[in-house]
This record gives sequence, structure tokens and C-alpha cells, in this order.
Amino acid sequence: MELSLLCLPLFLLLASDVVLAGDPDITSDFILPSNATAVDGSFFTFTGLRKVVTAGPGKEFTVTKASLAEFPALNGQSVSLAVLSFPAGSVNAPHTHPRAAELLFLLKGKLEVGVVDTANKLFTQTLQPGDAFVFPKGLVHFQFCNSKNPALAISAFGSSNAGTVSLPKTVFTSGIDVAILAKSFKTDVATVEKIKAGLA
Repeated sequence: MELSLLCLPLFLLLASDVVLAGDPDITSDFILPSNATAVDGSFFTFTGLRKVVTAGPGKEFTVTKASLAEFPALNGQSVSLAVLSFPAGSVNAPHTHPRAAELLFLLKGKLEVGVVDTANKLFTQTLQPGDAFVFPKGLVHFQFCNSKNPALAISAFGSSNAGTVSLPKTVFTSGIDVAILAKSFKTDVATVEKIKAGLA
């Protein structure tokens, strides 16, 4: 009996970390930046995505974000958006979002998407316009426009700052010693150097 009473506070302490995961709740309707003096409708409006939805596809995959850095009204709101523009044959390389799940909605074109779970199982799907796909928080995922036509998608995140960790860039351009990378990928230094040069 005494042991179970002693374990209860420990259990509650461990469980509290689960409850506190994610963006912190705010105690006001919204948070004004320190340099703001007045609030009107423009504070709650972000126009930075207009150019993406009206422009044609570029030559490379692009992401245009409406996250906390670009849209200060999102501070404390636990939401953000990104518009993903895929020219034909382009890829959003394998990456993760450490602070949020991603809900992708395909507006036009076709996308092959995939997510890898913690058991190293790959789940893929080919999306058509009007389809949505969820990428769970922190899991490695990708999107590929395996088509002769461009694709356009909107991604919503459950954080104002979901973060993005691009696996190719993080592994090969962050300064990890080439000998460590060669050993880790069971290849030689010359191959690692060639990959690094391609990402530079």
C-alpha cells in the first residue's frame, strides 16, 4: 500500500509531460507583437500566399509558409499553413516536422506521398485533387510529383512553428564528418563528397 502511494506522485509527474506536449495555451484571445500599438483586421490577415496560388509552377519545388515567422498573429494559436508547388517530376525530399502533424490537401495535379513509421514501415498513396493525407508528428515523410503535370497542395500544421528537418540537408550539409557519414551509410568518402556537392 505504501509503495503504491509513493509511486502515484511519480506517475503523475511522468503523465504531466504527455499533457504538456505541443504549443502552450495562451491566457488571452491573441498575442500582440511588442511593437504593435493598435489592432485591426489587417493584423489577422496574411497576404503572402497570393502570389503562389496565382503564379504558374516554377522550375523547382517550392514551399511558401504562413507560420509564426511570417505571420505574427499565429503566436499562441497552434496553427500554420504552407503552400507546396510541385513542377512536374519534382520532390519534397524526406523530412520531418518535430513539433506538429501535417495535413496535406491536394488542390491540383497528382502526388505520390509516403510516410515511414517508427517500425520502419513505409505507407504510400497516390493522391488526386480533393484528397487529403495526414503525416503524423515527427515521422519521416515525402511528396513526389511523378507526373508530366504540376501539382499544388496546401499543408496545415497543428503548431504555429512546426519546424522542418530535411534529412538530406541535415545529414549531408550540417558538417558531420565525411568519414562518419561514409561509415554510417556503408560507403566510401568519395561517394559522400559527391552527395554533399550535389546538395550544396
